Amino acid sequence: MSERRTVRIDVGGMTCANCAATIEDAVADLDGVGEISANYATDEATVEYDPERVSLAEVFEAVESAGYDPIAETATVGITGMTCANCSATIEDAVGDLPGVVRVDANYATDEATVRYAPSATTREDVYDAIEAAGYEPIREDGAGGADGTDDGDGQSAADAARDAELARQRRLTLFGAALSAPLLAMLAFELFAPGTLPEEIPGTGLHIGWVAFALATPVQVLLGREFYENSYTALVVNRRANMDVLIALGSTTAYGYSVIALLGVLPQAGLYFDTAALILVFITLGNYLEARSKSQAGEAIRSLLELEADTATLVEDDGTEREVPIDEVAVGDRLKVRPGERVPTDGVVREGESAVDESMVTGESVPVGKGPGDEVIGSTVNENGVLVIEATKVGEETAIQQIVERVKEAQSRQPDIQRVADRISAYFVPAVIVNALLWGTVWFFAPETLAGVVSALPLWGLAAGGPAAVGVTEFAVLVFASAVLIACPCALGLATPAATMVGTSIGAQHGVLFEGGDVLERVRDTDAVVFDKTGTLTRGEMTLTDAVPVSPAADGAVSAAEEEEADRGDEADEGGDATESLLAAAATAENGSEHPIAEAVVAGARERGVEPGDLDVLQNVSGKGIRARTEHGTVVVGKPALLREEDVDPEPAMETMRELESAGKTAMLVAVDGELLGVLAVADEVRESAVAAVEALRERGIAVHMITGDNERTARAVAERVGIDPERVRAGVLPEDKADAVESIQADGSRAMMVGDGVNDAPALASAFVGVAIGSGTDVAIEAADVTLMRSDPADVVKAINVSEGTLAKVKQNLFWALGYNTAMIPLASLGLLQPVLAAAAMAFSSVSVLANSMAFRSYDPDERYRLLGRFR
Repeated sequence: MSERRTVRIDVGGMTCANCAATIEDAVADLDGVGEISANYATDEATVEYDPERVSLAEVFEAVESAGYDPIAETATVGITGMTCANCSATIEDAVGDLPGVVRVDANYATDEATVRYAPSATTREDVYDAIEAAGYEPIREDGAGGADGTDDGDGQSAADAARDAELARQRRLTLFGAALSAPLLAMLAFELFAPGTLPEEIPGTGLHIGWVAFALATPVQVLLGREFYENSYTALVVNRRANMDVLIALGSTTAYGYSVIALLGVLPQAGLYFDTAALILVFITLGNYLEARSKSQAGEAIRSLLELEADTATLVEDDGTEREVPIDEVAVGDRLKVRPGERVPTDGVVREGESAVDESMVTGESVPVGKGPGDEVIGSTVNENGVLVIEATKVGEETAIQQIVERVKEAQSRQPDIQRVADRISAYFVPAVIVNALLWGTVWFFAPETLAGVVSALPLWGLAAGGPAAVGVTEFAVLVFASAVLIACPCALGLATPAATMVGTSIGAQHGVLFEGGDVLERVRDTDAVVFDKTGTLTRGEMTLTDAVPVSPAADGAVSAAEEEEADRGDEADEGGDATESLLAAAATAENGSEHPIAEAVVAGARERGVEPGDLDVLQNVSGKGIRARTEHGTVVVGKPALLREEDVDPEPAMETMRELESAGKTAMLVAVDGELLGVLAVADEVRESAVAAVEALRERGIAVHMITGDNERTARAVAERVGIDPERVRAGVLPEDKADAVESIQADGSRAMMVGDGVNDAPALASAFVGVAIGSGTDVAIEAADVTLMRSDPADVVKAINVSEGTLAKVKQNLFWALGYNTAMIPLASLGLLQPVLAAAAMAFSSVSVLANSMAFRSYDPDERYRLLGRFR
């Protein structure tokens, strides 16, 4: 039976004792939870649980699903010393055993671990200590090297400084080993191509020439081999897990130790392999250097984003004077001047001036965007021509550029499900390789003639240096063991997925597509249905008042907009004008208290027509139907016919006009005051130019395209027809609380739906979908609930996201194919004695570098290219 744990969790959102009881009930339902006590007075919960049956992550999810906020912090810690996927697993186990750790993802490709933990139970220092206890070096936040981008004083983060220092160390070791191995390689060449050229003894000493090789190889064995021995000890003794270092230490020590024994005369006539031992370590160290260099290049996209940030800003004081200040001194509310050619220092709103701003580095939009008073600007973008005065709205870590970097880092720490297969293979890989090497070394020792008779028929037998007959049975068995150990490479397998994911998420960020994680990146490719919200997604979400049609008291119907314009200028026209003015005044006064796009359009449209809103006393939103308001005009109701019927107002006199407006793709609403129907208002929302191309591209892929909207059936169908969505896949009149149900009904037949939306009312639907996509102009709530964020607010970027996903997963599969194919082909060759240890070590180093090189080649991928060639996008 496993040891039970007790953890204390701070919980936000509790307002009464009933909240505590709700949390207790939600957590107690989990299998494996013993005692649970939630305290409203202290805003905390104490949970006793069995970690073998329930994880702390599941406890947190239960608290969140109950509607409360378990307090957790997330730390990204840079780590040095990881050499393979097994190292990542070791770190995850070590940190995961800490009380209060909710989730830990260690990424061998980025040399980082992302840890989510309850600060009431675990501290960042505890995380550092656990990593150190596992035998690795965390990059601390202090002067010794801080993670999370802490600046070390010269503009370089501590994590980057540690990465550069490691790169320099690997380079020094490689050069040192190469310098001492070069003479050994020359001696080997003489022995192979000019036998007898080298003397058997060192002149004047009487010592065997092999002592020269010993003198050259021993420093290499000590200095280059040291970290492999230390890491092997930690892996086997401390963590009880074999990793790649164990294989390298076994292979090089076998060659070196056998040579020392032979040199001392214990094995007469045995060959010396000091050159092999040294070259093994040099090749592996060279591979580590190239690997570290490739990792650094893979993270270049993120570092280049951070380098775009401005260092200073021009602060405009209240008296109009200007002064230059460091960017970290800018506060929310400060006014900043941005001259042509300068970078916008921080996120803000334009207060004065007009200009075009190049936002390509953040959103991927290649065309500069016009900005004027009231428009939002993004920090790090470039002001093209005019002078702007902006008011800072977000600074420091809250800016868009910092949020993008954090989003991409988090995405890189969460790997696709396909990585789990590689991790499972890696967990058993090293022990299996050692067993295989021992098996074949033993077989070659006890049955050399039988095995040689079979293997000698193979075309590669020449690589076996003549087989056991030429070098001796014992020596050949040792060579087979060393080769079989060295040829296996779990590094390539461990790098295959994270390296490609790291590049893929960076490509997405460069093109304005932010993925929540590598697992999301994988799911995007698998979607077979895309569900668009209408307003603000397929359309611009910028409503304009187009029609104000009062009900004619004389005729049992409504006066159309055209009839109103063509009316005579007599008393009848005056009465019509008065009726329109009354209609607009009542509606604008009621809507003036709402921030809904339709409400803003009504108020703005009334003002354009010379009608100012009056005084508003009380406003009530009726979800999905409209509003009720108490105003100086009386009790005003604006909304759908159903809402008016609830107020005992007959909507029939205006229904024909309403149908005509909706058939034209407009959103129509009725207005009544004190139980009397006044007329119909209509607003229109322009369809985004790229929506048609996006829908067409998705349909060409065989993806079913749906639309969900709270708007009426006729307007919804008009918009759907314009963008190319089949009428049977349109759901209209869907209330906000029902959107999630609508998405689930689409997925009921097994479809994997991607929901694309922008509003607060889309958040539940985004969370219910197989993949939730929020467009960047949407609300923070929608973006938080989404798996993917489109920075450009462009529905065409849905296709771009799918392209990035497909490209990344294709690269992952290529990497896995080469990594697994390499081992499948090479391990048998080494086991059959067809590969020398030096060649095995070189091939092992090359395999990891080739996987990284394949991933780096992916950096040139352009997810827009396919459609640009077709002339669809830009």
